Amino acid sequence: MTAALLELGFEPARPKPEHLEDTVLPSGEHKLVMDRRAMSTRVSVAAIHHSRHLLEDAAGRAFEEMDRLIGLLNRFDSSSAVSVLNSEGRLSGPPPELVALLERSATVFEASGGAFDVTVQPLVDLLHESPSLADGELVDSVAWREALERVGADAVRVSVGHVSLDRDGMGVTLDGIAKGYIVDAMAAVLEAHGIDRFLIDAGGDIRTSGLREDGEGWMIAVRDPRHGGILPAQLRLADGAVATSGGYEARYDPDGSWHHIVSSGSGRSPTDALSVTVAGPNVYASDALATAALLMSPREGVRFIDSLPGFECMVIDAGGRAALSSGWTKLTITSHEEGVR
Repeated sequence: MTAALLELGFEPARPKPEHLEDTVLPSGEHKLVMDRRAMSTRVSVAAIHHSRHLLEDAAGRAFEEMDRLIGLLNRFDSSSAVSVLNSEGRLSGPPPELVALLERSATVFEASGGAFDVTVQPLVDLLHESPSLADGELVDSVAWREALERVGADAVRVSVGHVSLDRDGMGVTLDGIAKGYIVDAMAAVLEAHGIDRFLIDAGGDIRTSGLREDGEGWMIAVRDPRHGGILPAQLRLADGAVATSGGYEARYDPDGSWHHIVSSGSGRSPTDALSVTVAGPNVYASDALATAALLMSPREGVRFIDSLPGFECMVIDAGGRAALSSGWTKLTITSHEEGVR
């Protein structure tokens, strides 16, 4: 129905961002904070500049860019490029943004030894469509094996003019990288308009630039996956990104053994780690790397992130202990000190 209406020229109704803060600072500069629901979370833009008009225009255009990219990459929208690819198994003339994301996903797949794999969509869909899991029952073993056979990033073919999935019933989900990519794109819009002091937060996928009104870096708190009110780490970032991946976000069974992050190798959800937070130069890579590290043991995840220049991490294991990369504490004001390296 949505696709048919769009073909007739109807535009999807999108809520306007709310103004959460609109103040004049002692310096005479303006601070504007705008917020809107999107991508199953709240997306906010906080920015500082001498011109209030420029702030509002730039933030509005950043949200417009967000909507444009969601329209291309949302696999739940039947008219999106990703949905067409999943339903047809091929896509001619793919948008450059989809090509870029699939190529970047392939890079993380290789770097992580296959841990990060965007073709786990059949497994994720199987879990989502298995309501019996909520009652503690097991996943249907036959359906699970069939879904696992349709997984494998090595069967994705990408070129400028064509994308194809070489196994019947394959599908891609960009949930582990697209939100970060979109936040980076929003940041690029702000920078193109001359805004160089801002924080964008899309449910924990965060991009910062410049300093806050107090002359300090932007304050970012890492949530404890077991107890939301406890903050195991607080960071100050001037220019960079932070992303957190955790199985607690969408559990399908009572004890969290099955959740929305699954291994392309075993088909199972990881349980050794509860969350991984990665700090780096951009959000899309931090987002994807956090997902990849979550699919490893805590020690392996830390070693993996430590091997990548410019990235740091905190892994919180099933017992609530934190494993820290070698340079993590340099970013933090307070941090969990029970770490393994």
